[in-house]
Amino acid sequence: MTTTTETSRPAHASHDEGHDHVVPLRVLAGVWGALMVLTWITVLVAGVDVGNLNIVVALTIAVIKSAFVALWFMHLRYDSPFNAVILISALAFVALFIGLALLDTKEYQSDLIPGYAPAIQEAAPAADSH
Repeated sequence: MTTTTETSRPAHASHDEGHDHVVPLRVLAGVWGALMVLTWITVLVAGVDVGNLNIVVALTIAVIKSAFVALWFMHLRYDSPFNAVILISALAFVALFIGLALLDTKEYQSDLIPGYAPAIQEAAPAADSH
């Protein structure tokens, strides 16, 4: 009967980090391909003016891409589902917060962009100037 002792294990085997899975190369290549397609879509959408939806589309694509990276490349898909739900929820709320904050900037655009503000009429010179 053979027993394994702590000293007979390789140095890295004594640190069990819970990595019980190996992601197949085809899965990683598929995720990478999806990220490339989403990047291509981002570039194409950047050239199309859809009004106030520009920021919504850009943030939606960014959230999807970051979810792909976190779920497959950071192995959250194979971790506790609760961790993945928390991460994706946090990404969605950050995108929602940024999107809502940026929707209001159009109201102040005339104050922020030089030369875009309404013309200011100069006051007429005073009649009794000394």
